[in-house]
Amino acid sequence: MNHFPYSLQLQFFAEEKTEPATPRRRQEAREKGQVARSQEIPSAFGLLAGMLSLLLFGSGFLTLFKQLFPLVLSNYSDQPMNVETLGNLSMQMLGMIIQPLLPFLAVVMAVGILSNALQVGPLLTLEPIKPKWERINPIQGLKRIFSLRAFVDLVKSLIKVAAVGGVAYIILWNERDHLLTLSQYSINSIEHYVYEIIFKMGVMIAIVLVILSFLDYLFQRYEYNKGLRMSKQEIKDEWKKIEGDPLIKSKIRERQRQMAMRRMMQEVPKADVVITNPTHFAVALRYEAGKMKAPVVIAKGQDYLALRIKEIARAHNIPLMENKPLAQTLYRRVEIGESIPEDLFKAVAEVLAYVYQLKRRTGRINPS
Repeated sequence: MNHFPYSLQLQFFAEEKTEPATPRRRQEAREKGQVARSQEIPSAFGLLAGMLSLLLFGSGFLTLFKQLFPLVLSNYSDQPMNVETLGNLSMQMLGMIIQPLLPFLAVVMAVGILSNALQVGPLLTLEPIKPKWERINPIQGLKRIFSLRAFVDLVKSLIKVAAVGGVAYIILWNERDHLLTLSQYSINSIEHYVYEIIFKMGVMIAIVLVILSFLDYLFQRYEYNKGLRMSKQEIKDEWKKIEGDPLIKSKIRERQRQMAMRRMMQEVPKADVVITNPTHFAVALRYEAGKMKAPVVIAKGQDYLALRIKEIARAHNIPLMENKPLAQTLYRRVEIGESIPEDLFKAVAEVLAYVYQLKRRTGRINPS
C-alpha cells in the first residue's frame, strides 16, 4: 500500500530529471565550457597522424640518425668532456633533430586541434579556468576519487592498455620466427625490418585507439546529455523566466484590456449612430464624407459593455437605432477601427441616411 500523499508523489515526479535539456540550458552549459568531448580522440588521431607522417618523413629520420652519431663523435672525440663541451654537443644535436621533426610535429598538432574543434565547434570561454573552491576542497577531491566516474575512467584505461598490449603481442607473436633469425641478416636489413615492425605496430595501435575513442565519445555524449536532463518543474521555471510569470502576464493583459476599453469609451461621443440589439449588443459607427471610404466601427460591446456604450451615447445625444441582425453581424464580423464590409454598405447607409435626415429635421437628437 502506498503511504505517500498524492501531492508528494506529484512533487517527486516533477523534480525527477526525465526531460531532455532545452536549447537555453544547452547554451548556458556551453558558455560555461561544459560540452560533450572525449580526450581520447585527439591523442588517438594524433598518434595515427604521427605514424602516417613517419611514413612520409621516416626516411629523413633514418638518414638523420645515421649521420648524427658519426658527426658528433668526429667533432668532439678530440675535445675534453666538460660542461661547456657537453652544452655545445647538446645544442648541436638538438638543432639537427628539431629541423626534420618540425613537419612531423606540425601535422600532429594540427590534427589534435582539428579533432577537438570537430567535437565542440567554435568555442571560446574562460569559465573552465576560473578558480573554484571545489577544485581544491579535499572532501570534494576524495568524492571524485571514489566516484562512479573515476571507476569508469579506470575501466577505460584498463581497456585501452589491454587493447594496446594485445595488438603489440599479436604483431610480435606473428613475427616471432623472423625475429629469432635477425642475427643472420645485415645491419641494413635489420634496420628496415625493425622500422617496418614499428610502423605496422604504431598504425594498428592507432586504429584501435581511434575506434575506442569513438566509443568513448559516444559515452561522453550520453553522460553529457544525461547530466543536462531537466525536471518538468525546471522546464516550467525556465519558461516563466523567458516568457514571464503567467500571473504577471495575465495582469498585464487585464490592464491592457482596461486601457483599450477606456480608449474605446472615449471614442463613443464621436459616433454618428449606435446600432443596438437592443439589449445584448451595441456597435458605434462613425462616418466622415470625403475622409472615409466607408463607415468605421469605433466601439462595440456585449451585455455590460453594450449598456455602457448606450449610456454614453444618451449622455452625448448620439442616436440609438435598433436593428438586431445588423448589430449582431457588425459585432461578430467587424473589429474596432475597421471599415464595414461591402455587403453591409446598403444596410448601414439606410441607417445613416435616416440619422442625417433626423438631424436636419430636428436640429438636435433626443436620447432614445
